[in-house]
Amino acid sequence: MRLSSDALRLILPVLALAVLLGTVFWLRPNTMGYTGLHLLFKLALPIALATLSQMVILAVNDIDLSTGPFVSFVTCVTATFLVDTPALGVLILLAAIAAYAALGMIIAWRQLPAIVVTLGMSFVWSGLAVLMLPSPGGTAPAWIAALTGWRPPLVPFGVLSTVVVMVLAHLLIMRSTLGVLIRGIGGNERSVARAGWSVLRARGIAYAIAGAFGVLSGMSLTGIMTSGDANMAVNYTLLSIAGAILGGCEFMGGKVSPIGAVFGAATLLLATSVFTFLRVPPDWQIGAQGMILIAVLALRIALGRGEASR
Repeated sequence: MRLSSDALRLILPVLALAVLLGTVFWLRPNTMGYTGLHLLFKLALPIALATLSQMVILAVNDIDLSTGPFVSFVTCVTATFLVDTPALGVLILLAAIAAYAALGMIIAWRQLPAIVVTLGMSFVWSGLAVLMLPSPGGTAPAWIAALTGWRPPLVPFGVLSTVVVMVLAHLLIMRSTLGVLIRGIGGNERSVARAGWSVLRARGIAYAIAGAFGVLSGMSLTGIMTSGDANMAVNYTLLSIAGAILGGCEFMGGKVSPIGAVFGAATLLLATSVFTFLRVPPDWQIGAQGMILIAVLALRIALGRGEASR
């Protein structure tokens, strides 16, 4: 039975996650229970949402180097304005999404390199976050804390919420007309324009969706950590890129997979636990995560070549 390239993109991150999960269960058998899974995947939701944000940008052949600072900025807004003045907090978050949309349109209009523009925006988001919270503090809104602290029966909240987000993102990006349009821009922008669609507007919508995922990531992270911090998610930029690529997304061609991206994010999250159990020094853990990414990519290329030669 031959597997398509799309199937390979999905199978590899699933296998990687299964291997790491099996390793965790072997190293720490007590993690097989509800509490153990809750601790392992406690941060799965915000990391998955940040990865989906990056995935949408990758779908239009761009890359976002401001994902981590933006999520950190959202945690600061959530822990301050959304608690003290909820209406103003909502307006700030909506304005942030609008800024993302405007950024995407400016990049398309002026043909600017997204990697440079988003790098510049990363300093803007970081600066705004520090102005709001010079040091970690604030508190999570009661309703967000209650939601992220919910203990559903049978399945931990981190796992359940991540699966729900994964399914919704799949329906949006892979099944809806809007998703087809976004992926079409990454695959063949000229064909989209010839079909009568505004490429400028479509890119703005794609960036707005990415911004919305980033806002949800920051809000959920605030609920889990119960406070805000201008540096809370600085590593989410590299994690989101690595998670999306590990999950089968490509830098060109509009080839993305929301399901694969979420599995990729969960794999990198779980890898941290494995390395901790193996007593790998924190300074070495980032390099070890990179080796996992390289190994999966090498296997994907090898299998892809084998499939093409048949």
